[in-house]
Amino acid sequence: MIYLDWNATTPPHPEVLAAMADTAARFFGNPASVHGPGRAARAVVEDAREAVARLLGFDARDTVLTSGGTEANNLALHTVLEQGPSAALVVSAIEHPSVLRPAEALAAAGVRVSYVPPSPSGVVTPDAFAEALAEAARGGPVGLVSLQAVSHETGVLQPIAAVAELAHRVGARLHVDAIQAAGKVPPSAWEGADLVTLAAHKIRGPKGIGALSTRPGVRLRPVLRGGAQEKGLRPGTQDASMAAGLRVAAERALRSPEVYAQVAPLRDRFEAQLVALGAALGVEVHVNGRAPRAPHVTNLSFAGWRGAELAAALDLEGVAVSAGSACSAGTAEPSAVIGAMVGPERAASAIRVSLGDDPSREVLETALSLWKRVLQRGAPGP
Repeated sequence: MIYLDWNATTPPHPEVLAAMADTAARFFGNPASVHGPGRAARAVVEDAREAVARLLGFDARDTVLTSGGTEANNLALHTVLEQGPSAALVVSAIEHPSVLRPAEALAAAGVRVSYVPPSPSGVVTPDAFAEALAEAARGGPVGLVSLQAVSHETGVLQPIAAVAELAHRVGARLHVDAIQAAGKVPPSAWEGADLVTLAAHKIRGPKGIGALSTRPGVRLRPVLRGGAQEKGLRPGTQDASMAAGLRVAAERALRSPEVYAQVAPLRDRFEAQLVALGAALGVEVHVNGRAPRAPHVTNLSFAGWRGAELAAALDLEGVAVSAGSACSAGTAEPSAVIGAMVGPERAASAIRVSLGDDPSREVLETALSLWKRVLQRGAPGP
């Protein structure tokens, strides 16, 4: 299998797996217990917290470990409830479902929620945010703004620093979903954020653990109840082996933006080859998201195909790609992100390719030949 879906999840690094196995065997105590085995497990958890804080540029005391990026994003968005009953939430319209679905739930509970549309390039511009913030502020205070650093579907980099300035100007805090940014691009990509979320399995760590880091003074409201772990913000027994994997992944991610920067030429070449292949076979191919992007992602629409059908056909040939966010997989709806950018027709035929940290030109050439085989057969009938 040629795996070109690293935005969905990454293969755990061997160093991560080794650390997890060693910790599971030796540090099995409950980190909340006060005896020796418990204290030893707690030390592993705290080492992971320190590693995440270094990666994100925050203080370990303000870092909460969660079950993953979805829980971290939910925890971040619920801070708007701590800022008064009339505080508004402003989010981009192309956020990950783990941001958009909580925003919808907050709106149903009475929170004023505004959605900021993207430009056709995939960028949610500062001007668009300025307009949305001004409109929201007319109805009362703006409590929280949410904008991802790197689009999970197109890889487009968002103007975080500029939006942070706009948010702070109206007294709001900025939440940045850095789940697709950490380890891929430099920390400047989320500069100015007050809350930043992370998922371990996007940086070659284990699934089932993530984090939310905040600036001092940010008051969090738990979305789960039941225990005092993580200062009562994330109740439930921590798993030291998962924490060990997170620590190693976060330490590796500190260095990996330099590695990913070298992937960009291969991504650009593969993207151009797919566009040229389509032209040669009479299939119109559009690149979705022409703005500056993370170095490993491309999103393309293949006219005449449904994205899910093309992804399935490629899978049968041994090429793993995605027709949208993995958290939306299994739904019949086309990508809402691409639809908001360039309309429903291109959204319905969109495919996301996301490369790893060490792609091979030879492997990509093989993927291209298999892609050609699929396109030559033609799209299935209605």
